[in-house]
Amino acid sequence: MISMTALGEEKLQKYTDLRREFHAHAETGWTEFWTTARIAGILDSLGYEVLVGRNVLDLDSVMGRPSDREISGFIERALAQGADPGWIKKMDGYTGAVALLRTGKPGPVLAFRFDIDAVDVAEAQDEKHRPFREGFASMNDNAMHSCGHDAHAVIGLALAELLMDKKDSLAGMIKLIFQPAEEGVRGGKAVAAKGFLDDVDFFLGAHVGMGVPTGSVSPACGDFLCTTKFDLTYKGKAAHAGGAPNEGRNALLAAASATLALAGIPPHKDGATRINVGVLQAGSGRNVVPSRAVMKVETRGLTMDLNSYVYDRAMEIVSGAASMYGVEMSMAKMGEAVDALSDQELAGMVGEKALTIGGIDRIAPSVSLGGSEDVSWMMRAVQKRGGKAVYFVLGTDIAAGHHNEYFDIDEKVLDYGPALFAELAFSLAARK
Repeated sequence: MISMTALGEEKLQKYTDLRREFHAHAETGWTEFWTTARIAGILDSLGYEVLVGRNVLDLDSVMGRPSDREISGFIERALAQGADPGWIKKMDGYTGAVALLRTGKPGPVLAFRFDIDAVDVAEAQDEKHRPFREGFASMNDNAMHSCGHDAHAVIGLALAELLMDKKDSLAGMIKLIFQPAEEGVRGGKAVAAKGFLDDVDFFLGAHVGMGVPTGSVSPACGDFLCTTKFDLTYKGKAAHAGGAPNEGRNALLAAASATLALAGIPPHKDGATRINVGVLQAGSGRNVVPSRAVMKVETRGLTMDLNSYVYDRAMEIVSGAASMYGVEMSMAKMGEAVDALSDQELAGMVGEKALTIGGIDRIAPSVSLGGSEDVSWMMRAVQKRGGKAVYFVLGTDIAAGHHNEYFDIDEKVLDYGPALFAELAFSLAARK
């Protein structure tokens, strides 16, 4: 049995402290410069071959990244907070890291994915919230690890140490993927499209929490909803609302009409579909015909066909609204994810091995995600070429729901999480 506790309480405390360090330096998607530099430095010190930034992404597949000017500000912030300038330079404006371990012995190629970004949430600042009370709440405005990705990053780093310590017992090749911009499903496709998964035999990913309690593992997570996230901009013509309204072209009315019509897309008989307009911004003054409006929209579907049904109808509606009000419309895709299914063989192995790990004493039922996760791009990339993939849940009690300002985890998962991943790695490395 492999367990973090076998490395001693001192090592477990090290990773608990590291999780709190990541929590305090929360960075949202495509801005994880401090986080990536810290991860890369640790992996490098362990002896891994480490790639970062542009070298781990297909730039044509990057979605929803802030402007270069905004990115420069986030880089400056990371450096001011102590990020290693050498790693920042190697990133060349992009985040994320991949670590490679070549054992030199024939065997399968294993890939493990850990997402590293925070959520656009302002963390609670009161004594009932443990991170605030104990001094590791986020130091960055409107950025909080309120989904557990700080724990994911640390579990990946602890796994890296476990594997390197027992490298002589491994065969094949190990790839550890520390993915940026999962929130908003913006980064997974860019990693998958880079080609790192083209030769992978077994792919594993996991999420902490998700309603599964401490000491439990759910061997598979299903019901990934496909999704497309996009921003729409309507451009009309400003005019005096009292003196010459006929000379204007009202972008606000186009956006408002589109919003109402989008809500009327019928659900599909073949499965779950969703559409939501989360943001509508328009206008500059009460006596001005609004010349510009922005909408932030997402579609979802249980399958790719169902998501396409909603998306295609949405495009007809938003284009029709533009024509109706005589305004121009542009669209930018901001995120995208596909559906995915875990291979039953790997899910069964997760359940079997989980009960051999200290700290895990229960197998929980399969979790229905009920949302979207861009790990699906990686799972599909592996399965398309004949490999196997699984996405499971590492149980941990949480102080509040995911994406809530009071979110926190039971840090015991930092012990058995890496241990389970390591046990699976050693078992799979013996296969071909």
